[in-house]
Amino acid sequence: METKVRFAPSPTGPLHIGGVRTALFSYLFAKKNKGVFILRIEDTDQNRYVEGSETYIQNALEWAGMIPDEGPSNGGAFGPYRQSERKAIYQQHIQELIARGKAYYAFDDAETLAEARKNAEIKGDTFRYGAENRMQFNNSLSLTKADVNAQLKGDYVVRLKVDPGNIITVYDEIRGTIQQDSDLLDDKILLKADGMPTYHFANVVDDHLMEITTVIRGEEWLPSLPIHQLLYDAFDWAAPQFMHLPLILKPSGKGKLSKRDGDKDGFPVFPLNWGDTAIGFKESGFLAEGFINYLALLGWNSGTEQEVYSLKELESNFSVQGIQKGGARFDYEKAKWINHQHLNAMEATDVYHYDLIKKQLQGVDSSKHLALLELLKERLFTLNDLAKEIGWMQDPESYDEKIVRKLLSKGASDIMAAISGVINDLNDLSGLKEALMPWAKENEINTGVMMQSLRIALVGKLAGPDLFKICSILGKNVTLNRIALAISFFNSKT
Repeated sequence: METKVRFAPSPTGPLHIGGVRTALFSYLFAKKNKGVFILRIEDTDQNRYVEGSETYIQNALEWAGMIPDEGPSNGGAFGPYRQSERKAIYQQHIQELIARGKAYYAFDDAETLAEARKNAEIKGDTFRYGAENRMQFNNSLSLTKADVNAQLKGDYVVRLKVDPGNIITVYDEIRGTIQQDSDLLDDKILLKADGMPTYHFANVVDDHLMEITTVIRGEEWLPSLPIHQLLYDAFDWAAPQFMHLPLILKPSGKGKLSKRDGDKDGFPVFPLNWGDTAIGFKESGFLAEGFINYLALLGWNSGTEQEVYSLKELESNFSVQGIQKGGARFDYEKAKWINHQHLNAMEATDVYHYDLIKKQLQGVDSSKHLALLELLKERLFTLNDLAKEIGWMQDPESYDEKIVRKLLSKGASDIMAAISGVINDLNDLSGLKEALMPWAKENEINTGVMMQSLRIALVGKLAGPDLFKICSILGKNVTLNRIALAISFFNSKT
């Protein structure tokens, strides 16, 4: 049987990275098994629907390189791929369950249910609408056929009929065998009063009809797994494989990673910008490859020391055995380090294609763009880091006066004046290192003082990329001018 895996988000806002990771693991499992990756939009809760969410989900997957084989935008043989367009399918299947005696109509109003919950709380009990009390409520099990037909003209829901006294056994590929006493389960609502199905019902029907072989989703759905198994049994359908992924945890403390954590600590938790309210990884300067690579490491490892993977390598190396059961703690610094590895491995010409890079290079001589990127890409952790790395192209930063005082005591002004003479004798600065180092040795000039003095003159501080490449990019005239300005500053401090 062909492997078919679906990613089924709800369009209720931007796609959190927890959702992207679920999509990624689903995608990787499908590709590893030469299967099909399906996007299905679960939009049955119209009250929570947010305009633009579906487009955002599609764009996020495409940016990350996870193109669905089937879905709302490209169709397929098992559509529609929006649950809101499958109402007739759900009505047909709900009637089948009712006919089988596995589900029933319930006509209870909100006030009656609220009163029942309140009474249970007073007694210290948990309210469940099920085998123990269903005959006390207003439903098709407790009413005559005539009363049922009359009440069907008004509002109603359809509930699953859970038989008491059974142990429900389900196997999860990550967590092993899971068992649940049916006496502890509600008769879950399957069809709401607005005629739309609940998640429990719609996802089981759709997964069966779309021939999904493996369901991969977050561990928050584990408590619902026995209900889903009961639904498969009620239809006499074979259940798919189940895999419930661990949570992505806060960087510190307890609990699931949230937007609030990102806002507080200054990191993104969404793949793309969501209006003006949330910045995405893409706009924060992450490569899609770096973002996906880091997400794969949140809850999975290959069993080796390797951490840097392309998407193709992840497709080849991914395995269920590598998925951990415990939560995976989010680490933004590690995410940037992974992104840095991908950036550093790229050719400068490829880095140059990104709009974020071109924007930061505005105002810089275009003939020097590629040379700058070649020099600086190994210092970039995100694409947005370029701006702070090229400040010296316009003007050196304010001189570090603490360093200046130390260099003054070691004859820095005289050394820089002598360096100017060496530079003046060169046609260009591509051979500056080959000229300067032997000259310093011959004239018994301290190489450390020489290099520090020159770096302070050119960029204002001691940290930075290769000094001789800086000189080459700045050019002879700019280099000489900056040395002269530095000498004047040094002399003003004597």
